[in-house]
Amino acid sequence: MKEFLEGSRAIAEIVKRCRPGVISAYPITPQTHIVEDLAQFVADGALKCEFVNVESEHSAASVVLGGVAAGVRSYTATSSQGLFYMMEVLFNIAGMRLPLVLTCANRAISAPINIWNDQQDSISLRDSGWVQMYAEDIQEASDFHMLAYKLTEDASIMLPVMVCMDGFILTHGIETVDMPRQEEVDKFLPPYRPLYKLDTADPVSMGILADPDYYMETRFAIQETMKKVLEKIPVLTQDFSKAFGRAYNGLVEGYRIDDAEKVIVALGSVCGTIKEVVDELRSKGKKVGLLKITTFRPFPAQKVQEALKDIPKVAVLDRALSLGSYAPVAAEVKAAFFGKKKGPKVISSFIAGLGGRDITKDSIREVFSLLTAKEVSCEFIDLKPELLKEKYE
Repeated sequence: MKEFLEGSRAIAEIVKRCRPGVISAYPITPQTHIVEDLAQFVADGALKCEFVNVESEHSAASVVLGGVAAGVRSYTATSSQGLFYMMEVLFNIAGMRLPLVLTCANRAISAPINIWNDQQDSISLRDSGWVQMYAEDIQEASDFHMLAYKLTEDASIMLPVMVCMDGFILTHGIETVDMPRQEEVDKFLPPYRPLYKLDTADPVSMGILADPDYYMETRFAIQETMKKVLEKIPVLTQDFSKAFGRAYNGLVEGYRIDDAEKVIVALGSVCGTIKEVVDELRSKGKKVGLLKITTFRPFPAQKVQEALKDIPKVAVLDRALSLGSYAPVAAEVKAAFFGKKKGPKVISSFIAGLGGRDITKDSIREVFSLLTAKEVSCEFIDLKPELLKEKYE
């Protein structure tokens, strides 16, 4: 059924339909609306679930760790510094191979304090062992939660999934969303049957001490499972399409790239703006396109290679930084072509939209115009030189 919904409300509605038994979260802008609505569902009896109020994000992550360890489907959400406060526990959840879904409402990291959107928070946790999916619009963000639960609870995977949606742009934006009926979700996502859980009748140990004889093998096991994730996601998206009629690749999506000479690679909501500019430039005879990366962890290097191998010039647009090094997404794209005989002659890196700075159509046009024969690295778009001190110019 199509509904006109705020992004946060849409996520709350779809999480409710996924029937978690434990929810815990701590309020932080711009994530708060999601768990406010879920708390109201629980209070009203619309969702049979234990909603646990806590004093911090670290505690919220600890509660949902306990929930899934006890064999109960669980959920949490956070943003920015809250995600960082959870960090210790998030690594534990992945290391313990516990299935969990977390919504990250992407927001800039302090200091200075900034409540607006970029992707520095989730990108900074790219090595935590969590699968990361990035949504372009509210419909994708909603659908990805169903896919996330299906993936995380798969017996061959058992790794947590972070669904990333741009703060304010998607969390507070309003769109028409095709919201599935409860019986449709129940058919696609049956009740969670844990492979293992804390149970006095059948005791197990979780998160135990691993000395040097064993620890390295645990990392190897997660790395090997990440390879399986790249195989599993396309299968699940096919099942999803049959169930709900909406098709996703789940890893990457090419937009008008078949004969393109210049392509921008990006994550998240900016892809919608890029598509508009691509259409406008195509109408003027410019051969441009977009490669949207949906799954950033594990990184779909082979799919990126296949999509870009015949593109002469590629621009990677990051909304995050790896200070003192290459931009994160750009580094992954460059690494995908290391040692390959075929690939783009130019892979340039651009930074835009930090701290909620608007990425306008003009910004995208500038990226295409700067994509020349000369490769650039970490080129900042829409800087305001008048705000920079003289010593930094």
